[in-house]
Amino acid sequence: MMLTRVLHHFAFDPASRAARLALHEARIEFSENPVRPWEPDCGLDALNPSAMPPVLVEVRPMGQSAVCELLAILGYVEDHLKGASLIGEGVDERAETRRLIQHFDRRFNDEVNALLLHERMEKPLLRMGPPEARALRAGREALKSHLKQLEALAGERDWLAGRTLTHADLVAGAHLSVLDYFGEVNWDAVPALKTWYMKLKSRPCFRTLLTDRFPGVAAAGHYGELDF
Repeated sequence: MMLTRVLHHFAFDPASRAARLALHEARIEFSENPVRPWEPDCGLDALNPSAMPPVLVEVRPMGQSAVCELLAILGYVEDHLKGASLIGEGVDERAETRRLIQHFDRRFNDEVNALLLHERMEKPLLRMGPPEARALRAGREALKSHLKQLEALAGERDWLAGRTLTHADLVAGAHLSVLDYFGEVNWDAVPALKTWYMKLKSRPCFRTLLTDRFPGVAAAGHYGELDF
């Protein structure tokens, strides 16, 4: 029976990026349909009640089914993996993987993305005026704190959750890569995390992300470089 998969995503949405990374890392074949979720006619509301990306649609001759948003897609990836799990080895590593995924979904989104990505990305897209200096300062201070925590993990572990590459690395890489595009990550202040990011960035799953471009904003000079 013929089966195809389509990922509906927005290139600079961290959750969409994480879904792309996970699917590519697991070598699950899919095509991409870029969407603009802030536009009322983008079609996401017909696939996901929240009208938010990412949404992975399985298309079969007898119909289709939708896997809505990141956590469900990461679970889908685990269900379809043919190689090693991306949740981690052992109880402790799996628990840490889940903690880090939740950390980015809640605290990092609330404290960093809600400020920096709102000011640098959402405002231009929605034509809401120039960025506010106070919000940028607050977001950058929060980012420094989060990077310090991640630096400690990267300095003592092979990957963020432990010995193996997991969904935690892919989710972290998705979030940081968007901020890195806009030049918001001071990699020199976090050398162990920089090494981790270069290692992740060199994996085949990352290639398509490095070709993404945001309208009207050039990528940071090192964005596409694997060794920077």
